[in-house]
Amino acid sequence: MRREMSACRSLSCFPLSSSSSSFFCKRTLTLTRRCSTSALTAEEPEPQPPTIQHLLSAPDGVSNLMKMDRKPLPHAPRFFPYLDAFRCRNASAAAVLTSAEVLHALTPCISDDRMRRFGSVVRNRSYSLCLVVEGLCDFGNVSAAFRSADALGVQSVHVVSCDANKRYKDNRHVSMGAEKWLDIELWDSTKECFKTLKSRGYRIATTHVGMDAVSIHDLDWSCPTAIVVGNENRGISDEALELSDLHCSIPMAGMVDSFNVSVAAGILLHHAVRDRISRMGRHGDLTVEECQILLAEFSLRHNSSMISIVEDYAKRKAEILT
Repeated sequence: MRREMSACRSLSCFPLSSSSSSFFCKRTLTLTRRCSTSALTAEEPEPQPPTIQHLLSAPDGVSNLMKMDRKPLPHAPRFFPYLDAFRCRNASAAAVLTSAEVLHALTPCISDDRMRRFGSVVRNRSYSLCLVVEGLCDFGNVSAAFRSADALGVQSVHVVSCDANKRYKDNRHVSMGAEKWLDIELWDSTKECFKTLKSRGYRIATTHVGMDAVSIHDLDWSCPTAIVVGNENRGISDEALELSDLHCSIPMAGMVDSFNVSVAAGILLHHAVRDRISRMGRHGDLTVEECQILLAEFSLRHNSSMISIVEDYAKRKAEILT
């Protein structure tokens, strides 16, 4: 069974609606554009974030990374997880904001340099590639794989734990960093993970050194693909090999026959991104609307003050409407 899917503040889902966006764009409602008192501390340093061990061991920690409402399954024809809706905590059903309204509330509270950085990152993000780490034992490797995904514009990552009794070795020196900006989904079952990924339109490519493995140089990475890397010692599980759509390998020129798992993840993602750029001219493939939604998502994740600022904005909106 799936242990935890990345979730939104509310599990309620809303259809995309141009009318809600036009509500903001047409300025039919004038809202005072101001920051709450909490905004004054928006740029102050955050407390030390939790270790990756704590993040992946506490489903709520992963869930709380996701702010905008999530789409229901299935996702077709192209996967993008978010709706253009943010439901505030402890608010009425009417207190739902569009991404435009979220940005309207938060932009004055985030530095211009930070917003430009968010915009640049979002434009180079894609859900057409995702990374799956299956049964890794070392949080250092998990962290390194996550950093590679973030650095290369791969927004979606999945963690499959194959040992319910001892999921990971303790590594308290690895702090959450790149993970703050990724969509992380946790699974107890490889089968359930792959089933969901296939329903989202991904082909499953497992790394393997067998005779049937295809060189990564011979694959078309413009197709939506989930790249799977396995355990540091055992490699990919037999179940993953059986359920995957193809096996791929990194050509080796030395005496060893494999890379460290986090190095392999970085090489695979880098090659896939470069191949996509050579075929399509770019890696980032989000629409203008999707970029705006993800920009709102990043702004909400900026620090803990952002949620209270948006909730204050939503409260004033509700008061005006009533």
